[in-house]
Amino acid sequence: MMNIRVMAFILAIAAGIYAVFVFWRAWALFESGDPVAIALGLAIIVIPILGVWMLYREVKFGFGMQAMGRALGAEGGLPLDDLPKTPSGRADRDAADLRFASRQTELEAAPDDWRAWYRLALAYDDARDRKRARGAMRQALSRFSS
Repeated sequence: MMNIRVMAFILAIAAGIYAVFVFWRAWALFESGDPVAIALGLAIIVIPILGVWMLYREVKFGFGMQAMGRALGAEGGLPLDDLPKTPSGRADRDAADLRFASRQTELEAAPDDWRAWYRLALAYDDARDRKRARGAMRQALSRFSS
């Protein structure tokens, strides 16, 4: 299986190549001088700019998560992956909900601790709530960087 960092690097290179070609085509539209072509050139530039910005944010987020995981692991604070599993390999939902309650209590006791937010994000992920897991991880990252 391919290393996730290698895959992210390959995708970033592919996005960069795509952006270069799109800008090249947009430039050709700009040089035509036709107002409709210029408007089309501006429109097709927006998509790769958004794509590069989103790629940057996701890569930065991933590196931040990795740094927090390493720091928490070095402290011995990473939670054990000891929840019972379903046949698909996911954490059992009832067990995950119980763990979530304890992580929520831990966060309420120390709301500014990035470690509590990180562990809460993992609990959300175990409970299959990816949206809240990412939000909690962003909270952890904002406190980790401070």
